[in-house]
Amino acid sequence: MKIFSSPFSLVCAGTFLIVSCGGGSESVDSVPISSTTSTIAATSSTTATTNPVAGPVMPLTGLPMADGFLAMRPALVVKVDNHPGARPQTGLNQADIIFEENVEAWTRFALVFHSQGSDPVGPIRSGRTQDIDLLSSFNGVLFVWSGGNAGVTAAVKSSNFVNMSASAAGKGSGFFRSDDKEAPHNLYTNTSDIWTVAAGRGGIPPPQFSYSTDPSSKSGIDVVGVKLRMDGSMKASWEWNADKRAFARRHDANVHLDSNGEQVTTENVLVLTVEYKISAANKKSPEAQTTGTGLAWVLQQGKITQGTWTRADKTDPWTLTDETGEPILLTPGRTFVELIRKGQGVVVPAGESLAATAWP
Repeated sequence: MKIFSSPFSLVCAGTFLIVSCGGGSESVDSVPISSTTSTIAATSSTTATTNPVAGPVMPLTGLPMADGFLAMRPALVVKVDNHPGARPQTGLNQADIIFEENVEAWTRFALVFHSQGSDPVGPIRSGRTQDIDLLSSFNGVLFVWSGGNAGVTAAVKSSNFVNMSASAAGKGSGFFRSDDKEAPHNLYTNTSDIWTVAAGRGGIPPPQFSYSTDPSSKSGIDVVGVKLRMDGSMKASWEWNADKRAFARRHDANVHLDSNGEQVTTENVLVLTVEYKISAANKKSPEAQTTGTGLAWVLQQGKITQGTWTRADKTDPWTLTDETGEPILLTPGRTFVELIRKGQGVVVPAGESLAATAWP
């Protein structure tokens, strides 16, 4: 309890059609503008279970496997914009796992779909070299992105990814531009189209985290949530919502809504401290170091556990252990991973308010 005596911290815009500064040079000049902006809404999200989980489960959620066919398909990763001009995004409540990473001036999301999809999904933006180490453990993801500079493109082509950029995915990949946002924040596609055109490519993803088979069990210390101040002007927070049995996200003091008008939520929030170096592809681009080890905060069921993340190789899943060395098991459901620098996060302990707690 002593660590919660007070909140504690972890010690280009541009006008180019697709990619922001540092993002790259691939373009999709032929992508049409949709005439129906009302189509920018995603399918409903899966719900975590509070009942004991028995039998086979989906690898990226730990939820019961309802469809063996879905379990056999590759994971599909979409790079999604988090610039103010990109909000509200589509697909944030449908992805099994989401990674939020620092980029040049804001943050960007990597949405990992497997147990379900999102038609449509976006806005889609460019990739970064940090995506290679971050996503190689999914065993051949379908990597959906707007493109990248020569260095990033070469890194993707030499990785185990299936390149599904807007220019490489080919006919039937479903890319289009909406008319409710301005370029470059308006590129979308449909996960169903990507899975169809990529049939026979990619691999079955292994579990990335370990999940509890008894979601009703609770461990950790009661918590209100966390506040994060990431690169540029990005400030976000997560607050436990007992009614939804999930953590709910805000930008600054504003509720973070998706394109369905629903607040972004997740069953598990992982705040992982990583070192950021400089990308070899662009000296302005930070590159998260996601192998090695570092401090981890695991938030689930209204509680927090402090521990360590470990990942020896980019093809390895994540190992989470508490301060005694015991594995930390996640609640079956969706997981949102925040890749922060040291000092970019602060915990809001039970009994204190989110609004009254200073940003880190």
